[in-house]
Amino acid sequence: MRVNKIIPYGRQSIDELDILEINKVLNSDWLTQGPVVTHFEQALSEYCSAAYAVACTNATAALHVACLALGLTVNDIVWTSPNTFLSSANCARFCGAQIDFVDIDEKTYNLCPDKLEAKLLTAEKLDKLPKIIIPVHFAGQSCDMKKIHQLAKKFNFHIIEDASHAIGATYLDKRIGCCQYSDITIFSFHPVKIITTGEGGAALTNSKEIAEKIRLYITHGMTRDSKKMENPSNDLWYYEQIELGFNYRITDIHCALGLSQLKKIDTFIRKRHELVARYNEGLKDLPLTLPYQHPDTYSSFHLYVICLMAEYKNKTRAQLFNELRQANIGVNVHYIPVHTQPYYKKFGFQWGDFPVSEDYYHRTITLPLYPGLSYEQQDTIISIIKNILT
Repeated sequence: MRVNKIIPYGRQSIDELDILEINKVLNSDWLTQGPVVTHFEQALSEYCSAAYAVACTNATAALHVACLALGLTVNDIVWTSPNTFLSSANCARFCGAQIDFVDIDEKTYNLCPDKLEAKLLTAEKLDKLPKIIIPVHFAGQSCDMKKIHQLAKKFNFHIIEDASHAIGATYLDKRIGCCQYSDITIFSFHPVKIITTGEGGAALTNSKEIAEKIRLYITHGMTRDSKKMENPSNDLWYYEQIELGFNYRITDIHCALGLSQLKKIDTFIRKRHELVARYNEGLKDLPLTLPYQHPDTYSSFHLYVICLMAEYKNKTRAQLFNELRQANIGVNVHYIPVHTQPYYKKFGFQWGDFPVSEDYYHRTITLPLYPGLSYEQQDTIISIIKNILT
């Protein structure tokens, strides 16, 4: 069996209302750094119940400036999950900091708080405690943030939630992004994520000081605020660069799309949950481990990942992946463990360092999941998987 047109693992959902909002900006006086950026930031902070939101070019940029805003520098240490995209680790390296990893929980595939605690106790004895921990809410499900926050208070580290997968999700009945258990939360608005701005990201925080630093870093380190200047001036044209910053600014065009998408986010997530329930029912009798959901969380289900059971020997993960691709099912793998990448192996990391992440990687496949996926398409995917595995 083969579908005629490839079904991707993720895809944006754009309608006429989105296009209308973008056209309004195109016909306005502002294309970038105008009022729509501010409106989008306000809408994000209100939706998540955070005090401040700063939108920027993408989540990688947001992670970078979040680290800078927390004072990360050379010789500091950051820990994150091996089961993530490269940016969760790269942001530390952008600042010249050292990076290390904490293995994942066997059920949620998130950074394991018990392994984190054990590693912190060892690091304390060696005087090598991290300055920042970056837990990653993999596939849209929150990490155990309450436990991680308790450890932060005990071992004195900052927390940046990498919630690139998780806008719209909740933890202990509060929306991810409220920053109850972190200093900063990061979102991604890439087209395959829950909502999109085309490309874009945001950093949310409850600290005015952190928000101001992030905004400074995304705008060349430049200020027009006379209170922050070395040589204040009343001249309207005057500005000063007070930090080494970057051009990480987002545009009104992107934010117009983001504002329109944010109005539909809960509808998008409900549809994702409907599709997940159908996958769970259709795949339940196969030699697969299906996504586990912790009762403290409500996932936004950015990804639907299945794992071949270790005892199943008739097909390898590679065979299943290739046969699905040959059938035009655009499956993917999330993720190759970061510590096994050639760049990070230069720092001494190697296969075997984080066995749970590595075992997960060798058995996992991401199936198509997005609001526009039809039930007919999904039934075809399920049928093809059954044909391959039985």
